[in-house]
Amino acid sequence: MGVTTFLRAEGLTTESKTNFVREVWNRLERVPGGKLLYSKLVGRLAPYTGSIGAMVQELGDGYSRVTLADRRSVRNHLSCVHAVALANLVELTGNLALGYSLPDDARFIVAGMSLDYIKKARGTITGECRMSPVETSAKREYEVKVTLRDEGGDIVVEGTLRTLVGPKQL
Repeated sequence: MGVTTFLRAEGLTTESKTNFVREVWNRLERVPGGKLLYSKLVGRLAPYTGSIGAMVQELGDGYSRVTLADRRSVRNHLSCVHAVALANLVELTGNLALGYSLPDDARFIVAGMSLDYIKKARGTITGECRMSPVETSAKREYEVKVTLRDEGGDIVVEGTLRTLVGPKQL
């Protein structure tokens, strides 16, 4: 049975009446290989996001921690992680923190992004986002702040997503 078939059998789809990001994470995180499976699923649902091969490490209300391994496919000509791969990691990290905390009847879309590249990114990069959980599906814009750090703990990128939240169209 494929992942998509399993999710449909469990009643979990991106169009379901529950919070897909939270429901699937809560089911998979404790299963051996579940974090990898969840990360692959996110990449499959959002193929461009999946192109960087990031790994979701932790998710909770208003919190996410995601890692990106430094490898040739995400590097630039200066042998460091490419700016667009870092932007992709900022978006993924922020979207997961926000998405996990949404009420079941809410959805979101990124309306803008600003990034400050602080230093060259080398080695495994860890994205982290902490924000207040979203309490309502009322139409509103949120600023979602994300920090990317290298293995030494140095900040390589500070990013802010401007994200619109509103009710699902069921």
